[in-house]
Amino acid sequence: MRMRALAAAALATGMLTACGGSDSGSGEKQTVTMWTYPVIADQAKHQAFWDEQTAAFEKANPTVDVKVEIYPWAKRDEALSTAIAGNKGPDVVYLIPDQLPKYAKTLQPVDEYLSAEAKADYRDNAKASVTIDGKMMGAPILMTSNPLVCNQKAFTEAGVKEYPTTWDELLELAPTFKDKGIDVTNYWADPAATLNQSFYPLLWQAGGDVFAPDGKKVAFAGPEGIKALTFLKKLVDGGYVEKDLLTGLPKFEQTNVAQNKVACTWQHVPADVETFWGKENIKVFPPLKDAKQVGYGTVGSLSMLKAADDKDAAGKWIAFATRAEATKAYDTASGNFSPQKSTGSLYASDPVQAEMEKTLDFTTAGPLNEKARDVMGVLAPEIQAALIGKKTPEQALADAAAAADALLGG
Repeated sequence: MRMRALAAAALATGMLTACGGSDSGSGEKQTVTMWTYPVIADQAKHQAFWDEQTAAFEKANPTVDVKVEIYPWAKRDEALSTAIAGNKGPDVVYLIPDQLPKYAKTLQPVDEYLSAEAKADYRDNAKASVTIDGKMMGAPILMTSNPLVCNQKAFTEAGVKEYPTTWDELLELAPTFKDKGIDVTNYWADPAATLNQSFYPLLWQAGGDVFAPDGKKVAFAGPEGIKALTFLKKLVDGGYVEKDLLTGLPKFEQTNVAQNKVACTWQHVPADVETFWGKENIKVFPPLKDAKQVGYGTVGSLSMLKAADDKDAAGKWIAFATRAEATKAYDTASGNFSPQKSTGSLYASDPVQAEMEKTLDFTTAGPLNEKARDVMGVLAPEIQAALIGKKTPEQALADAAAAADALLGG
């Protein structure tokens, strides 16, 4: 699957020696160290953004120095875990929702460091995505969305004028597209593909969830999960999706999506397909709906480690770096979206990005559970087994649930 490119270089051991400020009781100038990653792809522009922010912050807070260190995406969890274990972690770090539960015991909630106005300005789903046990474990700085993205060229070739809004409408259109050699959608079933962008949106749309409310057992094997997987099976059995994607991860350029032979997808964003479809052919719509209308979107946030030498200084920096003025600049530079309502539209003059922006309130980052990635690891191959005909949807989900519950201690 074509995803935004991740930096491949591993973190050097010397990079783990970062960090915290001087002893807060020494009377010396405090240092706040932040680790982040290449959210802005252009390294020079990314560094320049943080240089500008730190300079402005230090001017207003002359007793604090801020050091922003930009590390590769690759092996970031291993590097951070190692640093925390060795008491060499940063004071502040960029995290996404599925990382928060893993580090929750080492994180300091940021609620008290953000003003009431700042917290009220966040979109509800952005705030929910960083909240564990009623506490904000990070201050959101960006949002993404994976809505329904359709190819106007494919619709024109198939003679279809109406775009689907529901599962049923997608299935109804599928034979018409198939007759023209076009897949109605695509589905990456190889276990290496994340379920956040493939199966989970369908599970949520069916009204289900990955975990039970208490987080101690999974819930995906219920009627909603069976309905979602049965829907996918209909697409596969009807020949309405590319079968090579069920068992492998071909280069994106070789897929039907890249060859303009897929009508709609929820597994790719406009940036993935623009080179192949042409921007003029990209049509963005809210996620498909069944019982609910919801899609995947992540939230990047700045979190504070409990081991931060000066929490007040780190908290001031987090509040400053995530203020609406800063997120607006950061998100436009990186092609992401703002988690704050007060920023308004960042892309009013861009027809594709403007439509993407309108879908933000339909997104969820998914379950905040420490075992979320482990559960995904046992569920993904069972979904694949169902789609290639080795198991029924019911049996596949039941088997996955048994393995997942064992991981959760259930």
